[in-house]
Amino acid sequence: MTKISAKSTGTTTVRTSKTATISNQPAKPPQAVLDGLSATADSFMDAAQSEASKCAYASDIRMFAASGITVPATAAQVIEYLAQHAGKLSVATLERRLISLHKAHLENSLKSPTVHITVKRTMQGIRRTFGTKQKQARPMVKDDLLEAMVMIDRQKPIKAARDRALLLVGFASAMRRSELVAVMVEHLTYLPNGVEIFLPHSKTDQERQGRTVFVPFANGDRCPVRALMQWLDVAEIKEGFVFRAVTRHDRIARHGLSAQSVALVVKSSVARVGGDADKVSGHSLRAGYCTQAAMSGLQPWQIREQTGHKSDVTLARYIRAVAKRAIPSLL
Repeated sequence: MTKISAKSTGTTTVRTSKTATISNQPAKPPQAVLDGLSATADSFMDAAQSEASKCAYASDIRMFAASGITVPATAAQVIEYLAQHAGKLSVATLERRLISLHKAHLENSLKSPTVHITVKRTMQGIRRTFGTKQKQARPMVKDDLLEAMVMIDRQKPIKAARDRALLLVGFASAMRRSELVAVMVEHLTYLPNGVEIFLPHSKTDQERQGRTVFVPFANGDRCPVRALMQWLDVAEIKEGFVFRAVTRHDRIARHGLSAQSVALVVKSSVARVGGDADKVSGHSLRAGYCTQAAMSGLQPWQIREQTGHKSDVTLARYIRAVAKRAIPSLL
């Protein structure tokens, strides 16, 4: 143990302080600190990540474990994993798995092999070889949506009412699938010109500040507000989840739909009219709104007001494509 003291000498004043001690003992590792936390403090730390993120990270770690890679891992193991899965998995998936492995090491106070220069170079080579363009679902613009609605009544009445409301509200609100299936009756506020939907939290609102989405009335059978009201009426839903599972016997479940169920509704509605269901997904409704809004001349900030995007970067995927199609011929 070393002692340090300070004195005043001559005309130069050196701040005098009490004797300080410097311990040669190493600082407590994070885990030792965590062991002393209360259950309440631990719960707050756990809430820092969404359930979806935690499930994704856990799934990635399981995938590494299935390949014989555990924590701590070496850079050589990670490079070999990347080499074996390059081309089989998308670049985005490989990058996410590296992030998960990196987090797993940091949480255990271990040095992450993912920051090693050889791992970074390997990933860079994979990007250059296979490209970084992600597979994108085809957006369902207004005409696509209305076409899909034509055959929707070929189903049993309860399911048809739900699917109609789900598709129209999903498009008009531009909500994410996770937001759409989380809507509760208590979140709806009917106004003379439409319905306002409160979203307590979302993918980009992890701190639960909440935001509202407004869906206006539209003409005829394409009106999302009337379709929503009709669904709630025939389903006799007065509280709880708005969009719920419907059995093959046309009975309504008490629990809400899953995000994956939105994709199944979209795909089945497209297939019913002879379209290619493999080219659409649950994201096609949100993407369709962005594309249609850009085609209709809405400004990026206006679109973001509805979609909840934090910046124009993501919107650019839709808006740039529309802008390119509007370029006149120079011949």
